[in-house]
Amino acid sequence: MSNGKHSGYPPHWEVRQSKSRQMPYYFNTLTGESRWDPPSPSEDTDKAKLGALHILVKHNKSRKPSSWREKDITRTEEEAYDKINSILQRLISKDKPEPFKDIAAMESDCSSAKRGGDLGLFPRGAMQKPFEDAVLGLQVGKLSGPIKTDSGIHLILRTK
Repeated sequence: MSNGKHSGYPPHWEVRQSKSRQMPYYFNTLTGESRWDPPSPSEDTDKAKLGALHILVKHNKSRKPSSWREKDITRTEEEAYDKINSILQRLISKDKPEPFKDIAAMESDCSSAKRGGDLGLFPRGAMQKPFEDAVLGLQVGKLSGPIKTDSGIHLILRTK
């Protein structure tokens, strides 16, 4: 068997040749999963996708220090952490926690704020590694603490 795609498998699956075992294996180019047994043609590709809501606070060293809310973001990274920690307290308040989507719509520097911070479903490898690692480390329905990426500082609520 040669390297390459096979039409009988779900999208993103390829047959590759193991150099150590001298036999074919199956590799998902989207998720990075490899296995010896072939995927079934009806395998649900959404199983490999993740889902999250997030709130992003950018700072002056973010890879793009502007947003739909502010043309030029001048806050420091420390100020961004202060702001995200203040938002976190609003989310976890024992007295009256505020809904994540409401805060995201008002406070997030990401354009997903228009959807309450909803990023929809995304495959592994689609997000910056610290963000993806945080999502994978959360159980569905759980909230992260502050997560730093090149984009800024995030709070993440895993949805899938």
